[in-house]
Amino acid sequence: MKRREILKFATAFLFVSPIHAQGFPSKPIRLVVPFPPGGPTDIFARQYGARLASALGQPVLIDNKAGASGAIGTVDVMRAPADGYTLLFGTASTHALYNLIAEKPQYDSVKNFSHVAILGGAPVVFVAHPSLPPTLKAVVDHARTHPGKLRYGSPGAGTLMHLAAERLKREAGGVNIEHIPYKGTGQSKPALLGGQVELITDTLGSSLPDHKAGRTRILAIAANKRSALLPDVPTVDEALGTRGFEAVLWNVVAAPEGTPAPVLDALSSATAKVMGDGSLREQLANLGIEPESGSSPRAATAYVQSEMTRWRPVIEGLGVKLQ
Repeated sequence: MKRREILKFATAFLFVSPIHAQGFPSKPIRLVVPFPPGGPTDIFARQYGARLASALGQPVLIDNKAGASGAIGTVDVMRAPADGYTLLFGTASTHALYNLIAEKPQYDSVKNFSHVAILGGAPVVFVAHPSLPPTLKAVVDHARTHPGKLRYGSPGAGTLMHLAAERLKREAGGVNIEHIPYKGTGQSKPALLGGQVELITDTLGSSLPDHKAGRTRILAIAANKRSALLPDVPTVDEALGTRGFEAVLWNVVAAPEGTPAPVLDALSSATAKVMGDGSLREQLANLGIEPESGSSPRAATAYVQSEMTRWRPVIEGLGVKLQ
């Protein structure tokens, strides 16, 4: 082996060795949010980033790179150096649904990333106009006896909230409720309030004010347990007798593929400290977000894979594909 090749190999080995990673982090970290500022993902990312900076002793800079349903920012992180200084604040859309619905995926959410941790997420809720029956079962029965008469709005085709409603229709015996796609909940929610649709899928935190004011009614929550914010509202499993009906808009912190294990461990340890912070957990709970504090790199990857398994049959059944 030539001397130049030996030096190149030794440098590469040093770069990924635990000894080199012991000095991490020695400079600011860039946390890419693949959605616009001001949205729920951005708000959560900024709360997380501020506390991560304190835990690591280095600034964490939020970089919003929106577009293509999160793919632009996600690809930006995939192409960054695998040194732990560029992280992605990913979502269920970028890391579970994208590879299932994209016609020509630009990345593989499992193979092209080293996952740091799952941070928790916001469960989907099924929301009805007050004119409908008061329970999810009664609404499903009404839809069964009046096929095609009810409409539900979602933030768009291929979103988790669209898929959650289609899964509900399937597990309820294939009831006929027409899907009306909108460009975000900023459009679907007014449509429900105005009577253009009778149902929508939303997140708990977003739908809570209208529910409490009596303008709409949350029928059920797609989670494995009831929410402390709405203890009287049943889970979908309780309402319909299904098993394991969950639809959560979760968040994941990910780094480029090949990030050294000691760096991932440092980020994971700091993240566990952040997500164990009582004030943060209280803030998230008030937003309808169920925080997760016990995740790890291996558990995060396993969770991403399990969510892809959960939603693959629904997507394949719908034939949803995005260009």
